[in-house]
Amino acid sequence: MKPGLPTAMERPHFIGIGGAGMSGIAKILAQRGAKVAGSDSRDSETARALRAHGVTVHIGHAAGHLADDASCVVVSSAIRADNPELARAAELGIPVVHRSDALAGLMDGLRSIAVAGTHGKTTTTSMLAVSLSALGLNPSYAIGGDLDAPGSNAHHGEGDIFVAEADESDRSFHKYAPQVAIILNAELDHHANYASMEEIYESFETFVGRIAPGGTLVIAEGQAGAAEITERVSGRYDIEIVTYGEGESADVRILKITPRGLTSDVTVALPSGKMLTFTVSVPGRHYAHNAVAALAAGVALGLAPHNLASALGKYTGVKRRLQLKGEEAGVQVIDSYAHHPTEMTADLEAIRGAAGDSRILVVFQPHLFSRTQELGKEMGQALALADASVVLDIYPAREDPIPGITSEIIIDAARAAGADVTPEHSKEAVADVIAGMAKPGDLVLTMGAGDVTDLGPVILARLSN
Repeated sequence: MKPGLPTAMERPHFIGIGGAGMSGIAKILAQRGAKVAGSDSRDSETARALRAHGVTVHIGHAAGHLADDASCVVVSSAIRADNPELARAAELGIPVVHRSDALAGLMDGLRSIAVAGTHGKTTTTSMLAVSLSALGLNPSYAIGGDLDAPGSNAHHGEGDIFVAEADESDRSFHKYAPQVAIILNAELDHHANYASMEEIYESFETFVGRIAPGGTLVIAEGQAGAAEITERVSGRYDIEIVTYGEGESADVRILKITPRGLTSDVTVALPSGKMLTFTVSVPGRHYAHNAVAALAAGVALGLAPHNLASALGKYTGVKRRLQLKGEEAGVQVIDSYAHHPTEMTADLEAIRGAAGDSRILVVFQPHLFSRTQELGKEMGQALALADASVVLDIYPAREDPIPGITSEIIIDAARAAGADVTPEHSKEAVADVIAGMAKPGDLVLTMGAGDVTDLGPVILARLSN
């Protein structure tokens, strides 16, 4: 059995093993020698990738899926209390472990980087994983999305660095004690768990308080929420605080971002005064900022800036982050995970900057009733940046419906902002709708955190006909 495997994790059972965060931890444990099993509501490419690593994956949730000799049951905050496998665990006296505790255990004894923020976590964590791997450091990593193939969201490396996406949505990032922490931004989101920006700030302050003494906080200089956090934690003298951004006060200052189609060249000035220019292989200002945050974090671990800058150029994107799905009949289809108004605006501005005179058509699926209730109007305003949009019904994920909260909130706000919006209640009809709208040279974005991503191949197939 490989070193670094806690005894309680020798025979873990994961409920919801196909989820982005859960599957990554399961994969690392399997690579470390654990006998891993779990269940998920449906079969998927992720489940099949786990089976290739020797993981037992049951489809559906049933008490009989839980082996009597399981050493623990791993859950995320999305798992409901009435899950039959949880009930069976209680009957057998098997301990229940939250996903964040399992991940924290995997990070023990390694030099860790934890990436937090309302937006950009997956991209920045991926940039670090790819660049550190390109440098031959063989890091371990756990990311909230696949780099290229299904199951590529995690890896057990033989090196001494662990890079992890740190989820603030349920405060689970309070479990980590990283040597380097990144805070990309802080905005009000996850309304089921946070009632105000004050609660958000307090949660991020707790996260900063977990940084190991002698460690480093890398934090955005030009984003209002991050700047407020910097002000609040500036009295902590046992860590170094490194800011990055385009302002003159930034420690790592972005001097220039030069768009080049679907890539950008980024020039930064380091605290030493040395300047570096490197390529980011995804478009948009926000992705350039993510890359600079990754650069600053790697330097905080003692890596040579010029080597890391060169390695960051090896990053070519992560699934669902402006991922080109294909082209048919002169129409490109791109997939975007954006589901918060800030993310939607950033991705649409990035595509607008790269698209030239091409029309941008969006298929948007709102994610969560609570988010739509709080931010639906802003989502609609963001869609005004597209030439035309198709808006689907709300993807509920883990939530029950909220009376009166529908996609109409977004549609009304979009139309008030002058947007061309078509409501569509049937996912099956979307491909025909887009085929009737799209012309050669157009760009189609499937946008949202739900299953709207499945429509990309369907739209391409319809366009080919």
